[in-house]
Amino acid sequence: MLLEPLLLTIITAATPLLVAALGELVVERSGVLNLGVEGMMVMGASCGFVVAILTGSSILGALAGIGAGMALAAVFALMTLGFAANQVASGLALTIFGLGLSGLIGADFVGARRDPAPKLHLAGLSDLPFVGPILFGEDGFVYASVALLLGVSWFLWRTRTGLMLRAIGDNPISAHALGHQVLRVRLLAILFGGGCAGLAGAYLSLGYTPFWVRGMTAGRGWIALALVVFSSWIPWRLALGAYLFGAVTILQLYAQGYGLGVPSQLMSALPYLATILVLVAISRSHGRGAGPASLGTPFVPDH
Repeated sequence: MLLEPLLLTIITAATPLLVAALGELVVERSGVLNLGVEGMMVMGASCGFVVAILTGSSILGALAGIGAGMALAAVFALMTLGFAANQVASGLALTIFGLGLSGLIGADFVGARRDPAPKLHLAGLSDLPFVGPILFGEDGFVYASVALLLGVSWFLWRTRTGLMLRAIGDNPISAHALGHQVLRVRLLAILFGGGCAGLAGAYLSLGYTPFWVRGMTAGRGWIALALVVFSSWIPWRLALGAYLFGAVTILQLYAQGYGLGVPSQLMSALPYLATILVLVAISRSHGRGAGPASLGTPFVPDH
């Protein structure tokens, strides 16, 4: 059945986009714009693969990826929160730095291979036709992405802390006047976003394609950023967008496999073309009104 492998491929292609975009959504809800998602993802992919090769553990590799993403996010936080540097420039610098450093870390591991992260197998359930492999036959990263989606949705809309974070994103001055620790909340949000980006990158090298090659994120960090805007900063819309973009990403593979007369270069450009079209459509219909009011604006508390 063609539909089953198609859906499985879409899920694996969408998972890193979903995880990275959820982290960035929380960051932007706090009023911070971090354009360094690509750099944190590729660092997660590099460090996660290296640790997994050296230890033989996918779990330790995933933790290393999370740690690498958070380390880079801490550098971004130091620049933007500690020194009130421009967030756009700092994020771009973070991406360039991450791409270079990840290549250096993973230089000796190019071409190395390992078994992909193990998939869940529940006797009787995983063997069910069609729904078994899709619902009960994925790896831990996929289930973690679903749990993360539910957790972020609950946190932002059902908890007092989530309400405070959204208030800080809209008006940090008023939040500070009410006694909220604006910089602390933003720091934690940035670290969370970095951890998610690192986990998404680790999935690329440990589950999606279990090997390391320089620049293997291939622009997925930028797609994740576009997904946050596409979703209007709402988690469930972000999930729909991630699976939509995942479908567009693997469309090129199926088109080439069936010998359609479409240039492969055009098919490879489809995800990025879709990203541009989505950003243009959102900007024309919503502008900046749908996002946090203070997004990208540094905050310096007066003591």
